[in-house]
Amino acid sequence: MHVSEVFFREDPTPRASWRLAVLMGANSRTYKFALGEALLELAGTGRTDAPLTELARPYAMRLVRHLEEAPQAPAVQELRDTDFLAIARREAAESVRLGQPTEALIRAAVQSMPAMVMQKFTNVPGGTTLPHRFYELTGAPRERIVRFTPEMQRLAMSEHADVLRGELGARWAIVESSFSTGVGASLMREGVAVDLQTLALTDKRRRRAITGVKEATIGFQHGRCLICNDPLAAEDPYAIDHVFAFSYMERMGGLRGWQGPDLDAIWNLAPVHDACNSAKSNRLPTPDEQRRLAQRNEAIQQSPHPLKKTLQLTLSAWKYDSSRPANWFAFIGNVYRLLTN
Repeated sequence: MHVSEVFFREDPTPRASWRLAVLMGANSRTYKFALGEALLELAGTGRTDAPLTELARPYAMRLVRHLEEAPQAPAVQELRDTDFLAIARREAAESVRLGQPTEALIRAAVQSMPAMVMQKFTNVPGGTTLPHRFYELTGAPRERIVRFTPEMQRLAMSEHADVLRGELGARWAIVESSFSTGVGASLMREGVAVDLQTLALTDKRRRRAITGVKEATIGFQHGRCLICNDPLAAEDPYAIDHVFAFSYMERMGGLRGWQGPDLDAIWNLAPVHDACNSAKSNRLPTPDEQRRLAQRNEAIQQSPHPLKKTLQLTLSAWKYDSSRPANWFAFIGNVYRLLTN
């Protein structure tokens, strides 16, 4: 069974379908994220549909705003003059001055969105077909209407909407970083590190903050606390838990004598309720917590670089009993045995 199928089975809801599309789909450009934000915005008003020209406005403007900060496609991609991203670059300054996309940019968005991003929004690894749809296009080519499905409306107006927006923003920032010249190269080779002072993911070489640990990982946990498995709402006090407590490294001979993997790395860090973290203290994770951590890490490895690369590096760097763990379930079981033998 493909990891995406396992991910959905754990939470067979529209939220899981949305997360599969946003967090685990392939990203050769960032169009998917701009569309996701535009959908959440318009469907969140309670509307059941909108002209494609209206959806194109927040879609195009979000891309323009992000273009001010970072590349929206790999540097190696050559763009034709008629490419939507090339048009967005040309129209960016005027759009920012106006505070809205230019008419030329809106026309380009309306022309390109149906085939370029709307048909591909739900493409995920493994050829999985998402059980839920979020919109459909109807009407003549010049008067396209976007109809929001009931699932899209419920997502956009639910108490989970802010969490989903945070996850999408974090994913966008991570992909942008992998596209950035120089920064992207080191991310691809070395993955990301964790700054425990700021609880942010950073580029290992330049220590440049990318996004928060919580925002980058919570979606792969289905928005749930890894300890109690209850939802972790946007307003809930939270902590970033070392699932295997960092103190075990010191108990077992200090950092130089520790024979296991780095416990300060992202594979071992998980957002949890603050109260759950306090109650857990330094105990070893339960079998359910180990399973949830393994499933979370397996899901992250289905996302594009650099999070995928980060976990791959961890798996390949640590040997136990002269063998490399084939997956995260074996890896985490090996860590547990190392700490209990």
